[in-house]
Amino acid sequence: MNSTIVFPQCEDRRHFLTRLALTSALFAAPGAFAEELIRTPSQTEGPFYPDYLPLDTDNDLILLNDSLTPAVGEVTWLSGRILDAKGDPIRNATVEIWQCDAKGAYLHGKSSNTAKRDANFQGFGRFLTGSTGEYLFRTIKPVAYPGRTPHIHFAVKFKGRDKFTTQCYIKGEPQNDRDGVIKGIRDAKARESLIVPFSPVKNSKAGELTAKFDIVMGFTPEA
Repeated sequence: MNSTIVFPQCEDRRHFLTRLALTSALFAAPGAFAEELIRTPSQTEGPFYPDYLPLDTDNDLILLNDSLTPAVGEVTWLSGRILDAKGDPIRNATVEIWQCDAKGAYLHGKSSNTAKRDANFQGFGRFLTGSTGEYLFRTIKPVAYPGRTPHIHFAVKFKGRDKFTTQCYIKGEPQNDRDGVIKGIRDAKARESLIVPFSPVKNSKAGELTAKFDIVMGFTPEA
């Protein structure tokens, strides 16, 4: 029996939070292909991890609390799996993302353009993985700001281990070739593992996008 993520065209916040159709068939990562997996390279956390967290820290960054006004930007369904070194899913991992809004401002007091920050964009979100290691966020397609190509920051936290940080980039983005943070990864395959397509959601009248970014850790959790 095959399962899929449901990408609704016009989903209100309440339905979004209750209809995350993430199931094992889509996210299973058998260890049989572990030799083909490329471990995700770590990257800098950067200077703009939120210096204060919003009251709302869920996985829908488009709408704050019960607001009806969405954030500005191209709505993107960002999903993936957290996998161990053998390719098996890791459960109970806290996945955090943070990124600038459509105007290039972070949820941080020292971010540039703070005065014009989109007050409807959450800027930060969390998701706790289940037995299939999956996560899902509704956010916006990242945009560039001076000195950086478009990207989304990730932190993955595990009980008893230091958090792992990395970044996700857009495939085909011209500025990737000039970005010093990406270029700092010397291994070409490892570098490419951070760059994923942001593709249109089929039949979406709202022009929504989807992106899938798996994170492969360099360890296998103890049983």
